[in-house]
Amino acid sequence: MTEAEVTVRPAVEADSAALIELERTAFDSRSGFPSFRVAERESFFTERCQPQNVLVAMDGDEIVGFARLTDKYPFPEGVGVLTVGGLAVALTARRRGVGSALLNAIKAEGERQGARKICLDVFGVNDEAQRLYARHGYIVEARRTAEFTIDGELMNDLGLALFL
Repeated sequence: MTEAEVTVRPAVEADSAALIELERTAFDSRSGFPSFRVAERESFFTERCQPQNVLVAMDGDEIVGFARLTDKYPFPEGVGVLTVGGLAVALTARRRGVGSALLNAIKAEGERQGARKICLDVFGVNDEAQRLYARHGYIVEARRTAEFTIDGELMNDLGLALFL
């Protein structure tokens, strides 16, 4: 697979099972929440995150990545600020342009919606993801010390932003 072979499209309800499995397998304790890997869910989608809020990366007929993109704030004063509530790439598709394709699609969707800013969070230990986000113009806006406890270890979190 090359970056040219990766396409990104909006999710549909029929993607739910594949997206649950991808979320379960794509993250480890350095990149995601263990509780997401063991949670039993009937649907990937929630009231706040419907299929139209999820971008799906495809390699042919196979889902190889996804990103959730929603309004960050549920009130009028926050209009124009979006948040990426998870970006995942299948283990078998890493370092093949899937993350970049999703980030390009996120930016295009933000611009289409007239957003001024796109935010996301990344664990302080996830250097590879931080480099990817930096290549796409994201800057560090916040450093949160001991934000999460994962596998008994305190985990720092970084708040990143892309200004459109």
